[in-house]
Amino acid sequence: MRARFPPFTIDSETRQLSRTDRRDPDVHLSPKAFDLLCLLVQHRPKVLDKQMLHAQIWPDTYVGDATLNVLIGEIRKAIDDNVREPRFIRTVHGVGYAFCGDVSDADASPRDARTMLCWLTWKGTTFRLEEGDNVIGRAPRCAVFLDVDGVSRRHANIHIEVEPRVVTLEDLGSTNGTFIGRTRVTAPATLQDDDRIKIASVELRVRLWASEDGPKTKRIGRRT
Repeated sequence: MRARFPPFTIDSETRQLSRTDRRDPDVHLSPKAFDLLCLLVQHRPKVLDKQMLHAQIWPDTYVGDATLNVLIGEIRKAIDDNVREPRFIRTVHGVGYAFCGDVSDADASPRDARTMLCWLTWKGTTFRLEEGDNVIGRAPRCAVFLDVDGVSRRHANIHIEVEPRVVTLEDLGSTNGTFIGRTRVTAPATLQDDDRIKIASVELRVRLWASEDGPKTKRIGRRT
């Protein structure tokens, strides 16, 4: 199973949990916590009762509910979930837990993956953009997380429409403005491949490929 619940992707075969809004994409979970998260995602939005979870996670060992609660707490911390306002893990008191976040199949071949590949690059870091809204800012949950002075918490947004193939940039009322090259963005502006977005001291390079083949490789002359 490979499933995506932005900004996270979980892969049960490689046993990896990753996120797209940080320079270090790997998210660490203990083996039992990873197994528990996989179960919840696989059976979403069904509520899994504690008895069933115990049988799946500890098939040959008796453990109390406190141990299960510890694993749920570990998962919530890893995916920035809040027990009072859950985005991903819902507690059903007296019964068990359910995964309540929006999930898509990361193994599928959606049309945006085949016909519109979009990403930003900055100092060797690549930010893959998804169809829909991709907020750029200093808030950790932004799709493009920039922990840089002068960047607003929610600075700008890149919106991707697959049909028609349109990618637009909009400033979100930032303190220091958003620029394409030297032009300040005052209304939604269409982005092109190789545009340079300037946010505070950060210059992001836009890459847009309209097919899996992408642009042709440039031939580099060799010195003799």
